[in-house]
Amino acid sequence: MSYLETTAKFYAEAAEIPQEGLCCIQSPPLQLPGLNIPEIMYQMNYGCGTTVHAAELYGNPTVLYIGVGGGLEALQFAYFCRQPRAVIAVDPVEEMRLAAMRNLQQAATENPWFDPAFVHILGGDAFALPVPDQSVDVVAQNCLFNIFEPVDLQRALQEARRVLKPGGRLIMSDPIATRPIPLHLQNDERLRAMCLSGALTYEEYIQQLVDAGFGQVEIRARRPYRLLDTQTYGLAAPLLLESLGSVCFKTPIPEDGACIFTGKTAIYTGAESLLDDHAGHILQRGIPSAVCDKTAAKLALQFPGEVVITNSTWHYTGGGCC
Repeated sequence: MSYLETTAKFYAEAAEIPQEGLCCIQSPPLQLPGLNIPEIMYQMNYGCGTTVHAAELYGNPTVLYIGVGGGLEALQFAYFCRQPRAVIAVDPVEEMRLAAMRNLQQAATENPWFDPAFVHILGGDAFALPVPDQSVDVVAQNCLFNIFEPVDLQRALQEARRVLKPGGRLIMSDPIATRPIPLHLQNDERLRAMCLSGALTYEEYIQQLVDAGFGQVEIRARRPYRLLDTQTYGLAAPLLLESLGSVCFKTPIPEDGACIFTGKTAIYTGAESLLDDHAGHILQRGIPSAVCDKTAAKLALQFPGEVVITNSTWHYTGGGCC
């Protein structure tokens, strides 16, 4: 049995018998005015963060959600996209699709604004999304892509990019590892299905996004997710997994490399009122300006002693230098 077959079997079981706390971090889902989330959706919150960011959902976008789970985030996306089939949810596991449909019907009884027709649930997987090229504004996935082997992850990322409109956004939340995960854990198919052994390091994860052709990546959140202890997992030292939330934009990669925003700022401290680097960045003295990591490194080299670069905050909400 392949790891994908093991994953499908695992989540078929989780659809039939909800396993509360299976993946999700110990924080409640996003709360929105007038949104009532059925208890069953809390129990089936099989994610590691959130992919629902209000700033990315203006203008009534079409959202493609990969891996519907219990339907919680599909319901949250529908809160912003209140039109028939504005949210397309794709899942390869029939049991999970049926469970999500039931949960969304329950949500309709608790939310007068919600029509189950807002969410269109389809069979399919991340490697062959059942929608045309350049047909959706947003693709989202929560705690799914980390399950994939690197080759399959690249296939899934390129497929997400295929269906996005130019300038569209891929919103993700995945575990990452603070150091490489040992092979004996990577090869454990059940642990991989549980989102505990397939995580890449931050550097590997970002490189996958760039290799898939995304020209801009913004880190929305990075925080502790799970600790793999020495006794249970056969490790010489505990291994911390983190939850990484990101938004990737379908824009061309600049000649000097992709723009990765991690919350750094540049602060000009020189004698003049403004600093112009003649590359599109103008800094006012004493005022922090959001910059991508690439620009931060260039400014530090170009203006040593005149520009202070702050550390990554691992939280960034858009705008900035590029």
